[in-house]
Amino acid sequence: MNAVRLKVFITGASSGIGLALAEEYVKRGAVLGLVARRADALAAFAARHPQSSISIYPADVRDADALADAARRFIAEHGAADIVIANAGMSRGALTGHGDLDTFRTVMDVNYFGMVATFEPFVESMTAARRGTLVGIASVAGVRGLPGGGAYSASKSAVAKYLEALRVEMRPLGVSVVTIAPGYVRSEMTAHNPYRMPFLMDADRFAAKTADAIARKVRYATFPWQMRIAGMLMHMLPRRVYDALAERAPRKPRTPHANDE
Repeated sequence: MNAVRLKVFITGASSGIGLALAEEYVKRGAVLGLVARRADALAAFAARHPQSSISIYPADVRDADALADAARRFIAEHGAADIVIANAGMSRGALTGHGDLDTFRTVMDVNYFGMVATFEPFVESMTAARRGTLVGIASVAGVRGLPGGGAYSASKSAVAKYLEALRVEMRPLGVSVVTIAPGYVRSEMTAHNPYRMPFLMDADRFAAKTADAIARKVRYATFPWQMRIAGMLMHMLPRRVYDALAERAPRKPRTPHANDE
């Protein structure tokens, strides 16, 4: 008897963490639905894996209608998803008082509202089947507000709280919710950071550990493990101490381009 193949839907799958997760699930024999803005990158990925079942959906996660259409097509072709990973993310340096309001809105639209829009069209089929896992990519950067990265920190803090509420809402309906909070992972996003990144982790190693955590349906996981400790310590610091340390720390500069995944 053939083993049942996982059906996995991933946003932000053209680069960085999303691409590494797609590669990891190909190794695990999953049926994939991949979303990203870069159609050429998605097509190239599918071409590299001709023996795998890969459906690609070029779309921007800010377009809820396009995401809903991609979800409908995936479910029609493959059935209810087992795992939906809302990974698409954007990081931009932004400062209040410098005309960056559009940047703040864009980062929130992609990182937070894009996650909600990703999950929305899958919930009905998952709850009907009373199974499935919704996975959101948060960040250690959401633990405290990082100077220069207020837009990103705020969006990832919102993501963490949203996923916590969603986990409690979905549990009685048979659906699991997993929060993954990366530290620094080597990717196109982190390549633009002009400062030292402690415990920098390769994307393929991160993806393997994340897929294992999702399989175990953990509630919350941070990789690399050292950043879990760092995040806990950051959370416990008194505000006066945190302010003094953060004021002297290097910060993300304002950037005219997006660091996206």
